[in-house]
Amino acid sequence: MNKIALLVLIAMSLTGCAPKKPVKTPLELQAIQSREFSTDKKVVFQSTMSVFQDLGYVIQQADLETGFITAKSPTQNDLIPFVGMKMTDTKGTAFVEQIGDKAKVRLNFVGSEETSNSYGMKSSQDNPIDDPLIYQNAFTRIQEAIFVRTANTAINKK
Repeated sequence: MNKIALLVLIAMSLTGCAPKKPVKTPLELQAIQSREFSTDKKVVFQSTMSVFQDLGYVIQQADLETGFITAKSPTQNDLIPFVGMKMTDTKGTAFVEQIGDKAKVRLNFVGSEETSNSYGMKSSQDNPIDDPLIYQNAFTRIQEAIFVRTANTAINKK
């Protein structure tokens, strides 16, 4: 009987040892997801839409007046043997606003996974993406798109 109790205690102690991903504070998320650019809202908005498309996203909605863009990556379907289908995609949003002589962009990416089986059962899960490198990559591309747009505008004005 003591061996069983010891095994139960060991099993219970091991389940509590799994490392948990640290939760970022709202201020930390905002720092990762936001950037300011030294140009106007229209140029930043157009550049952000262009980057979403360059990354393979489909623009679902965009409104310059509100500064809001929603986009979705193509859905990837995977067959899981003896289980069913798994469908994954990423949703992205951007909010662009004019603040003085600068435009600020806040991006948000969410990974979605939906599973279904032959019995009609479905399950879905959305996971916020908070990897700073993903946002840094997007902002670098937006900066490059802004550079190209403003350089073309300057050349066309000459």
